[in-house]
Amino acid sequence: MSYDKYPETRIAGHEGEAWEGAGAVVAKLGELAHAKDHVLVVECYPGVDREVLELVCEAFKPDTVINSDDIFYDDELTSRMQPHLTDDRVRGVMYYGRLEDFIDPDAFAQAKATVPSGDRTLVYGVGAGLVAEADTFIYCDLARWEIELRYRAGMPNFRAHNEGEDPLRKIKRGYFVEWRVADKRKMEVFDHVDYFLDSNVRGNPKLVSGPALRDGLAQVARTPFRLVPYFDPGVWGGQWMKEVCGLDPAADNYAWSFDGVPEENSLYLRLGDVRIEVPAQNLVLYQPVELLGMKNYCRFGAEFPIRFDFLDTVGGQNLSLQVHPLTEYIRSHFGMTYTQDESYYLLDAGEDGAVFLGLKEGVDKEAFERDLRAAQEGGPSFPAERYVNRFPAKKHDHFLIPAGTIHCSAANAMVLEISATPYNFTFKLWDWDRLGLDGLPRPIHIDDGLANIQWDRTTGWVCENLVNATEVIHNGEDYLEEHTGLHELEFIETRRFTTRGVTEHDATEGFHMLNLVDGTSAVVESPIGAFSPFVVHYAETFIVPAATGRYTIRPEHDGDQIMFVKAYVRQR
Repeated sequence: MSYDKYPETRIAGHEGEAWEGAGAVVAKLGELAHAKDHVLVVECYPGVDREVLELVCEAFKPDTVINSDDIFYDDELTSRMQPHLTDDRVRGVMYYGRLEDFIDPDAFAQAKATVPSGDRTLVYGVGAGLVAEADTFIYCDLARWEIELRYRAGMPNFRAHNEGEDPLRKIKRGYFVEWRVADKRKMEVFDHVDYFLDSNVRGNPKLVSGPALRDGLAQVARTPFRLVPYFDPGVWGGQWMKEVCGLDPAADNYAWSFDGVPEENSLYLRLGDVRIEVPAQNLVLYQPVELLGMKNYCRFGAEFPIRFDFLDTVGGQNLSLQVHPLTEYIRSHFGMTYTQDESYYLLDAGEDGAVFLGLKEGVDKEAFERDLRAAQEGGPSFPAERYVNRFPAKKHDHFLIPAGTIHCSAANAMVLEISATPYNFTFKLWDWDRLGLDGLPRPIHIDDGLANIQWDRTTGWVCENLVNATEVIHNGEDYLEEHTGLHELEFIETRRFTTRGVTEHDATEGFHMLNLVDGTSAVVESPIGAFSPFVVHYAETFIVPAATGRYTIRPEHDGDQIMFVKAYVRQR
């Protein structure tokens, strides 16, 4: 298969401004050691490994080292975060404050007073730039997925002593608090950074000049690009992605892939012979108007509002029966400004593939709740098909799932999930009498779910509004364009194109997110030569920024037929 698991964007004009490997990084940073009176600030994203400190000390040979982590509360930090962490295993309340909110003022004053004059001084750690003014400023970055893997391997949260804690709780602390303040702080210093250090691969650090990285992100915001996908197993996982995406055939399963979630995925940037990995969120925060378009930026701020991901149950099991919160509920309970509307686009399905969606006619609400709670308390299994519609699913079906609609994919379905970005707000109602891969029951939120189920979304309404609600927009010899969703209650518009020729598009009003859902490969081109031809393969998700403007898509090989889905924010 041609699916590219390591997509890169080549950055022009900065071939000599990136260095790879400990030796090369030490040699470059060693140039700073010649100055007697020099303050080197190395500010870190939470989760950066200690080996970076050792590397910098080897290169810079400081007379004095100040650890900025010590300016933050230690034991008191968790209690200060607690209102946003809650007692729930996976969900907290979004924190909109600043990194400085967690600084111990006495420790901060002591650290600032410790900075000597006339020495080579290294200030290292989270918030390091708050302690001293830098002669040279380095920012050490880390991708979100790498942080999550380190949590699983035992890494604690920042200034916490929770090495053995449930990884889901560590991720919750990052998602709702740590990453929010860290991203805000990163953008405050972003334009002042002299060098960025990529610390994602232990033992293989990479360094890139600040001007090169900033210009690199500006280049990415003006050309089609792909994010670096990651794949993860799950209790319900399937086998389809193994073959199509070229994954380890010996693995038990792969449940999902994030290949279109800028908040979670990375970007690979190629500068000469060096490939740098940076969080894709840096692009969203640093180039929001160019990426999103002004209208989307005014509506969502510097946040990418659409995500694409894969859910693979081919040869696997049903997903949990679930529902997502209504907008008012997610705002009042979790501090989010919009909710997790979504849809299931079927990339593939077995003969018995299906989707559970909406309630059956005449459901007794009290009986539904009684059976659900009894099952959760160890009684008879919840009779899902007594209450919930089960629709057969085949390749290229599209099921729309506005928030408040009970749903899940059944076994033997390969789903391209097209969704609003908030992805941490699935209220699981029933998990089919099983445990997670960690041997623990997966989190269930019956009370939250019951508070959000829309009881009038029953069979007739669902069939009319949510199952293959397809409308032909254009049907000619050149191409077929269809509106496939989403529902009028959702802000995402999806269009499906089928063609053997060239189709024309314009992202000027707002970014487009696409996936090649059929055909071998396609070429994305600029009619005015604004970017190099960009090739995508079957099942690959890609983003066209607003600053790209007009573009075309055609099959890579003459005579081939391609089909792709394009999603964007409705503007009117």
